[in-house]
Amino acid sequence: MESREKTKKPKNNNSALPRYESVNPVMGFKEWGLIIILSIIWGGSFFFIGVAVKEIPPLTIVLCRVAIAAIILFTIVHLKGKKMPSSLRVWGAFFIMGGLNNLIPFCLIVWGQTHIESSLAGIINATTPIFSVTLAHFITREERLTRNRILGILFGWIGVSVLIGIESLQGSGIEVMGQIAVLGAAFSYACAAIYGRRFKNMNPLIVATGMLCGSTIMMIPLALFVDQPWNLAPGNMTLMAVFALAAISTSLAYIIYFQVLAASGPTNLLLVTFLIPISAILLGVLVLGEQLGWEIFVGMGMIFIGLVAIDGRLIKKIHPFEK
Repeated sequence: MESREKTKKPKNNNSALPRYESVNPVMGFKEWGLIIILSIIWGGSFFFIGVAVKEIPPLTIVLCRVAIAAIILFTIVHLKGKKMPSSLRVWGAFFIMGGLNNLIPFCLIVWGQTHIESSLAGIINATTPIFSVTLAHFITREERLTRNRILGILFGWIGVSVLIGIESLQGSGIEVMGQIAVLGAAFSYACAAIYGRRFKNMNPLIVATGMLCGSTIMMIPLALFVDQPWNLAPGNMTLMAVFALAAISTSLAYIIYFQVLAASGPTNLLLVTFLIPISAILLGVLVLGEQLGWEIFVGMGMIFIGLVAIDGRLIKKIHPFEK
């Protein structure tokens, strides 16, 4: 008996958004390489923000970050001879993605870093996969929780907890609010990764450009009304940090982000947030001369064990019948 159901393939163009597709892939060496590069780039973003917040208020930093990045990517789109979509539906999705992946988390992280250290912000940001795996399990039919993934998340959480340390959790008042703000950013990133699956069949450069354009439009009134940036006089080092934040940690990062998202899915993509604390710590050692304690090495070890468990390839080789 023949099935009456027919599979409809989404159109691969910029005028319509594809539906969420069933995919839960295992990453290859290329995807792992891109994730490592992305972790280094985003690990550096916390350093750049730490420099910028000393002279520029949070909303203005976010506006500069998304606006400069949008201009850079829009120029690249033009030079490549590509066109931005004309569909209002697609642009509406760009605005939603911009809110979830830029406006909300960027504002929360920058504000949080006015009250906590950059390395701690990067470490707290590593909770993103925990939110992502949990949300994906309940929201989608494709990214289900498995024993290996739960084990990997537990090891990752233990590693992050070791890196943070008990002393960091004993803060009070505004420091705790700063930590909660960065935790809220992690939750927003997880929502964005799941929502971003609808852009699977669109050009990553087009998606990143549209998202950043939408973020810029939403940020302009907020920054102008609250911060009044025309009264600021930042130094050259601060301006360089803001430009690097926009050009490297935003423009380049999001091109890589959407490539990995399309190839490997939201849960695998957000493994990058387990590696960001390591990048932030290493940058602190190389640039700021910070010292590493025993808890850093233990925490990084736990995180790598979590990555291996979530990826699952090594476990399958050792135990072929494990799921």
